[in-house]
Amino acid sequence: MPLPDDQQQRLDALLNQAADLAAELSGQPEQLLDLLRQVEQLHRTIQDGPFRSSLPADRNHLFSLLRRMEQSGGWPYIPRLQLRTFMDLLQRDADDGPDQPLAA
Repeated sequence: MPLPDDQQQRLDALLNQAADLAAELSGQPEQLLDLLRQVEQLHRTIQDGPFRSSLPADRNHLFSLLRRMEQSGGWPYIPRLQLRTFMDLLQRDADDGPDQPLAA
């Protein structure tokens, strides 16, 4: 179920500000990492607080909510690149030779 227009506008403004901040931090990986960590923390805070406490206590209502979630795109998960995977990518690039750009 989409947000009401006024709440969607507020959310859009916040998301645009976050995207603008990310663009300002381009080329600053440590600051971007901090931004990503804070976004992930916000996700967890919402998930473990307001979302969890608003779940229906009735089994039928909960099942109905879960079915609607799956139909509308599933669980909002923030994937995290594992440090080991990232290190392996860097090593592979280093093995390819000097002055090679990092793989995306």
